[in-house]
Amino acid sequence: MEKALGILLKLLPLIFAFGFLVPVIAAGMQAIGWTPPFGFSALTFALVVGGGWGLFAQITGRWV
Repeated sequence: MEKALGILLKLLPLIFAFGFLVPVIAAGMQAIGWTPPFGFSALTFALVVGGGWGLFAQITGRWV
C-alpha cells in the first residue's frame, strides 16, 4: 500500500493535468466558441495542451 501511494504521489502532476486541466481547457474553449487549429476537436486539443503541460510539470518538477 505504501509503495502504491508513493507511485501515485509521483504521478500527481499528470493526474492533475488529465483530471482537471484538460476538462477546464475543453469546456473553456466550447464556452467562448473557439475552434481549435488543425481540425482537432476541443477535447483532443485540450488533451494535447493539458497533457503536454502536465508532462512538462512531471519532468521538470514545476508548472512554469
